[in-house]
Amino acid sequence: MSWRVANACAERKFGSATRKQIIMFLADKASDDGSGIWCSKGTIQRHTELGETTVKRTIRDFLKEGILVETGARGCKNGFTVVYRIDLARIEALELTAEPEIETGATVDPVQTGPGTGATVAGVPGPPRPPNHPKTIHKPPSREREAAEDDEAEKILAAYPPDRLRGRAECLSRIREVLDEGVDAGDLAQAVKAYATESAGFTRSKVCFSDNWFKSGRWRSHVEGIAKGREKTKAKEAEMLAGFANWVTDKHPLCRHITPGQIDALLAAELVTQAQIQAAGLRS
Repeated sequence: MSWRVANACAERKFGSATRKQIIMFLADKASDDGSGIWCSKGTIQRHTELGETTVKRTIRDFLKEGILVETGARGCKNGFTVVYRIDLARIEALELTAEPEIETGATVDPVQTGPGTGATVAGVPGPPRPPNHPKTIHKPPSREREAAEDDEAEKILAAYPPDRLRGRAECLSRIREVLDEGVDAGDLAQAVKAYATESAGFTRSKVCFSDNWFKSGRWRSHVEGIAKGREKTKAKEAEMLAGFANWVTDKHPLCRHITPGQIDALLAAELVTQAQIQAAGLRS
C-alpha cells in the first residue's frame, strides 16, 4: 500500500466516479513508485461492487490512456494475473480536484490572515476557528484492522523454518497479497507447515528461503492439496452418512453403532426423519 500514490490519485480528476473508484482501489495496492499492482479484474469487481464489464472496460481505457501500464504477469489458480503499474507522470498531468488558491491582492483595510476568534459573549472571545485548507487530509485505515492483518501475517510467517527466513518485510507483504487474493489464512499456514515438514533435514542449498518461497508462489501447490484433501474428506463423510441413512431406513442391526453426533448430522442433512430415527430405536 502506498499513501503517496493514493493521495496523488485522490487529488486528480478521472472523469467519473467509477473511474475514480477503480484507480483508488489500484492505488491502494501499489508500491511508492506505482508498480507491483497484482489483482485480477474479478478481485477489483468484488471489492468495488461494480459490474465485471465496467471494470474490464475501465481497465482497457486506463491502458489506452497510459494511466496504467502492464509490466508482466503472475501465475494464479485460474492461470495468470496481469501485473500493472500506475504511471505517476500521467497522474500528475491530470486536472486537480482542489480549487486554486485565489490571490486577492492588497487592500486598504486588509482582512486578517490568522484564524478568527468567533463570536464573543460578555466580552469573552469564542474558540479560535482554524482556516479551511483546500487539500483533504486522508484519514489512515483503522489501526485495529491493520494490527489484526499484521498479526495474521506474522503468525503465518512464524510457521516457516527459522533457519530459512529471509527478507522479513517482503515476506509479510507477500503474505498480505496472498490473503487479499482470497486464500484462507488457515490454509496458507498449513501450507507453510507442510513445506517445513517435507523439507526437514534438507541442506541449505536444497531449501527455498522464505522470500523466494512466497514470491515464486510455491505455496500454491500445498494450498491446492489442502483444498483437495478437504473435498475428499467431505465426500467420504457424505458417503458415510448415506450408508448410515440406509441402515436407519432398513432398521439394520448395525444402527446401534451410530453415535449421537452422527444422528444429528443425518437429521441436519435431511437424509432421515426424526420418525425414522425413533423407529430404528436410536432415540425414544
